[in-house]
This record gives sequence, structure tokens and C-alpha cells, in this order.
Amino acid sequence: MLVQATLVALAVFICVGGAELIGLSMLNRPIVIGPLVGLLLGDLHTGVLIGAALEAVFMGIVNIGGAQAAEPGIATAVGTAFAITVGGGSQVALTLAIPIGILGLQVKNLLYIFLVGFFAPVFDKLAVKGEERKIITLHFGLWAVNWFLYSLVAFFGILVGSDAVQALLNAIPHFILNGLTICGNLLPAVGMAMLLRLLWNNKIAVFFFLGFVVVAYLKLPLVALAALGIIVAIVIAYNDFEISQLAKAGVGENVQVTDSEEEDFFDE
Repeated sequence: MLVQATLVALAVFICVGGAELIGLSMLNRPIVIGPLVGLLLGDLHTGVLIGAALEAVFMGIVNIGGAQAAEPGIATAVGTAFAITVGGGSQVALTLAIPIGILGLQVKNLLYIFLVGFFAPVFDKLAVKGEERKIITLHFGLWAVNWFLYSLVAFFGILVGSDAVQALLNAIPHFILNGLTICGNLLPAVGMAMLLRLLWNNKIAVFFFLGFVVVAYLKLPLVALAALGIIVAIVIAYNDFEISQLAKAGVGENVQVTDSEEEDFFDE
């Protein structure tokens, strides 16, 4: 279990810590970290399935300003690890993901406040002195320490918590587990509903119902549906480009007509 806990902590350090190191790389998304944890633990198939399921859950969770809901990276890493080591598949990961994500977010905020925030005056002093090299060194050093401490949450969670989770699952009656499984299966639908609420537009709503009809009645696979969506997006983008070009051409013609009218006026 020590090796597995170390591998999960390494995945958290690389994906969650590295997500914003060189820009928004999206390494902390469940669709990325889930398969990585599965690969490290020897069960890539389960990692891909859980990563996709949790991506659907967290896809609709948007952090605006200081208002945040949960941290998807550590939730996916620990949830996937428990699902593989303890067993139970995606229902275990979906059940544990939200509370783990909330806990991870609180730890992340505490580290930002008491560790990163403590060094803010140091950065200001170095900036005033123009010590660029020291600023860069402190920045990356602080990044490494911060995310190393954060990854310890996943490490000790897997190292200590696997037996506790196994005992808890064994003690829970089957009808409760079945209820949790049903609720867990509904979470991706909730995530997609939250995403649709943000993106809903009456002009493009018809494509949502088109996708539903194609999947429900024509039984097209997701790959074919994705290809169809790409084709529709390209057609719309091409039409918008043509309209913008025509609009620019119309403005140019109007300007030329106005200029010629002014010249005729002065000639008279």
C-alpha cells in the first residue's frame, strides 16, 4: 500500500501542481488524472471510466472569484485509487469524490493563506530591489513545497484510509450501497445539467435535441456523434466567416460610395 500511496501522491503533485505552472494546462481535470492514476496502479481501464464519469460531474462546477466548490484533481486521484484498491468500481469513486474534493479545496486554501501568503511581502521586497533571479527561484521553490505538502493529503489518505474505507463498505447494508450507486450514476447528469444552464442559448438549443434524437433513436456511438458535432461546428463557423466577410465588403462599398458623392459635391 505504501507504493500505491506514493504513486497517487506523485500523480497529484504532477497533475494538480503542474496544472498552472506553465499556464492553464488542464492537467488537474478528471479526464487526465483518472487515466494516469489507473495506469500507475495497473488498471488503466478503470481509470479511464472513472475519469470520464468524474469529468462529467465536475464539468459543470465553475469557480468564480473566491467562490469555489471542490477541487477535482485530488478528488479524482483518491477516488480512482480507492475504486481500484478497494474494489467497487465507479460507484465508490463517485460516492467519495465530492467530500474528498471539498476537503482538498480546504487544504489547498489553507496552504495558500499560511504558506504562500506568508511569502508575499518577500516577493514585494525582491521586486523593489530588482532581484529577478531570486524571485524566480523563490517562486518555483515555493511551488514545489506547496504542492508537495498538498500531495501528502492523498498519500496519507490512501495509506491510512484504504482499510477504513473497506471496513466501512463492508458494514454498509446492500440497499444503502444500491442507493448510493444510483445517486452516483445521477451525478454526471447533474454536472451536464449545470453546464447546460451556463451555455444554454435558444439559437443553439435545437442541436441539443438533435443530439438526443440521434443517440436515443438512431443509436449512433459517441465517436460518430462527436464527428457529427465537429462537422456542424465547422459549417457554422464557415457561414459566420462568410457573413463577416460580406459585412466588411458592404461597409467598404458604402465608404467608397460616400467618398465619390463628396467628390461630386465639391466638383459641382
